Amino acid sequence: MNLTNYYWYFKSAIPEHICDDIVKYGHQLQDQMAVTGGFGDVKKLNVKQTKDLKKKRNSDIVWMNDRWIYNEIHPYIYSANANAGWNFQWDHSESCQFTKYKKGQYYDWHCDGWDQPYQRESANDPSHGKIRKLSCSVLLNDPSEYSGGDLEIGHSNKVDTSLEENKINLKQYNLGQGSIIVFPGFIWHRVTPITKGTRYSLVMWTLGKPYV
Repeated sequence: MNLTNYYWYFKSAIPEHICDDIVKYGHQLQDQMAVTGGFGDVKKLNVKQTKDLKKKRNSDIVWMNDRWIYNEIHPYIYSANANAGWNFQWDHSESCQFTKYKKGQYYDWHCDGWDQPYQRESANDPSHGKIRKLSCSVLLNDPSEYSGGDLEIGHSNKVDTSLEENKINLKQYNLGQGSIIVFPGFIWHRVTPITKGTRYSLVMWTLGKPYV
């Protein structure tokens, strides 16, 4: 799919106190090791599987689905979808993923979309038959509190040298606390390793009918 805009961002859009409230709330909930597609239940991974997973992704997450959080972020997703010229149909959001990246943690190149629509046990499930259309990442703490942890967007459909050569490091835009980045779910991206401090973010995915 040819795009004019591979991403859209809003600088310091979410108020500082809201970001702080989300981080505080995240610390009150039980976190778990983040997984990627194909690894299944994190509690059932053996030592080798855990080692293999951490070659791809190493971070800790908490799931949130509180309405007040959606209310803060949804208007920006609608705006980005229109302003970037994507105009993707979507009608549902998955649970938000509060992520903690500590020193040495990262998430290597990946895209958020699946190759097949979700197949749920019940056709009444709001995610049944749908795919991830838009990904949204909110920077919850100031980048001055950590080093590394850069969000990079790849302008390529393959994980190879062309992805490294055609990437945008969003750090160049001086995105501070509360900034929001929105991009299509099929766009490759990564979070580089943290070298100092802790990076907090909130990720949300919107779902819609498969492309035709």
